[in-house]
Amino acid sequence: MNDSAIVTVEQLKRFLLASKGWKFKGLSRKEKYRWIEDTVRKFGYFLLNKTDKGPVRKYIMLVTGSSRPQMNRLLERKLLTGEIKEVTGHRNRFPTIYTRSDIELLAETDNLHERMSGPATKVILKRQHERFKDPRFELLKDISPAHIYNLRESPAYRAKSVTVGKTKSVQIPIEVRGKPNPDGKPGHLRVDTVHQGDSEKAKGIYSLNLVDEVTQWEVVACVEGINEAWMDEVLSAAMTLFPFRIRGFHSDNGSEFINRQVSKMLGDQFIRQSKPRSGRTNDNALVEGKNGSIIRKHMGHWHIARNYAPEVNRFYMGKFNIYLNYHRPCGFATVTVDGKGKRHRKYEVYQTPYEALKKLPGAAQYLKDGVTFEQLDKIAMAESDNECAKQMQKEKQELFRKVQPAGLNLFQKGGPATNSRRNHDE
Repeated sequence: MNDSAIVTVEQLKRFLLASKGWKFKGLSRKEKYRWIEDTVRKFGYFLLNKTDKGPVRKYIMLVTGSSRPQMNRLLERKLLTGEIKEVTGHRNRFPTIYTRSDIELLAETDNLHERMSGPATKVILKRQHERFKDPRFELLKDISPAHIYNLRESPAYRAKSVTVGKTKSVQIPIEVRGKPNPDGKPGHLRVDTVHQGDSEKAKGIYSLNLVDEVTQWEVVACVEGINEAWMDEVLSAAMTLFPFRIRGFHSDNGSEFINRQVSKMLGDQFIRQSKPRSGRTNDNALVEGKNGSIIRKHMGHWHIARNYAPEVNRFYMGKFNIYLNYHRPCGFATVTVDGKGKRHRKYEVYQTPYEALKKLPGAAQYLKDGVTFEQLDKIAMAESDNECAKQMQKEKQELFRKVQPAGLNLFQKGGPATNSRRNHDE
């Protein structure tokens, strides 16, 4: 804008009257500041009386688009320093501790373990460095769970993170109702099934999930359907994978478990069978939580045809169950009771099911005949947590390439895991 012809305050007043509704915009802040300085100097702003200063201020505000407080600051700066220029303030910043490679390593670990909760992930990072001597985790081993969530929001993490694309009750008068009381001893199982969806009236596979209440030792198997023939065979095979003796078997009221055949199989092994109490919806909460944080997180909700059940079962019975019990930390609640009798659960202890088993008083007495901790230690130390997770993920991807429906992409990059809810059983 060339305003060289405007040299008096009276001309400014006439310009302001004629320019009502006009708006001006400068090209840059530096350009605006230079023009303001020239205008203040041309009209001798600081020598004018109060009546004449007003039109000059309005003129500057109109042309630059500045607000009244901003104009006051700029004129004060000109008066005190003799010039108007950009001021770059000093911002306090926290020192950068975790590099991009650390963030990408965290993303890699989360991808391998399906993005567990912060405390559980911290245990993995610490074990990778201290137990499996991986020097890449030198900084990450001391990270706080809260900062893990901070790093998960960073662009570097999102660029490397990966995303992976309900049941009815039946009442049958078999076995007793009641909540199991393991009394701190392993071998009391919580059992449930997860249906892998229907497609055009075709049933999908069923995942059979068995979780020990005390150690959270978990065995997952797969069946084509939940009739008695298939269930009895796979259930017997799954129960043999527990290293300790089975004492109790607690399931919902589904007919796949509450039937004469399963009842006889359990009775022959002197295993007590029970089912939930009426109106107590959380009697089987442990295994139901694992259904979401383990099976749904790893296998998704999409349909898997029944003819793939043997292949899925081989994946479960192989690396997947080893990963769950020797390399995936779980949260163990500390329960306190306040003065009003209300129970409070706090999750401070995170450890693998195998570590929980070894820490039980007199743990060796619960093992099955022929099973020793020396044998189990070899399995636990055969590979690191991330190495086992990487092999498990590789096998899972090979499985998905065989069974995924056409057009479904299960290996999409660019976002956090779909199960964003924190699961304390992790």
